[in-house]
Amino acid sequence: MKPKTVYLLLCIVGFAAPYAAFIAWLAEHGPNGRLFVQQLFSNHISVFFALDVLVSAVVLLRFSALESRRLKLHSRWVILVATLLVGVSFGLPLFLYLRERQLEQGAPTA
Repeated sequence: MKPKTVYLLLCIVGFAAPYAAFIAWLAEHGPNGRLFVQQLFSNHISVFFALDVLVSAVVLLRFSALESRRLKLHSRWVILVATLLVGVSFGLPLFLYLRERQLEQGAPTA
C-alpha cells in the first residue's frame, strides 16, 4: 500500500476516533466549555495528555508551515483548520497525505 493511501486511511481514523468520544461527551453534557476544560485538566494524568497534545500541535503547525512553504503546498491552511478543529490525530496524517501527494507531482525538494 502506498504511503499516501495509508495517510488517507489514518486521516479517517484520526477524525473518527476523537470525535466519537467527543460526540458522546457532548450528548451527555452539552456544549459546556467550562466543564470541558475542567474535566480536561481534572487530574495529573489528563493534564499530562492535554499538554502533550498541545505541544505536539504547536510542533506540527510549525513544521507543516515550513514544509508546506518549501514544497509549495497551496492548501496548507487546511492543516491548521484540521488541527484546531479535531487535533493532531487528524492534522498530522492530513499533512503527510498532502505532502506525499505533492511529492508525487514532482515538487521541488530544495
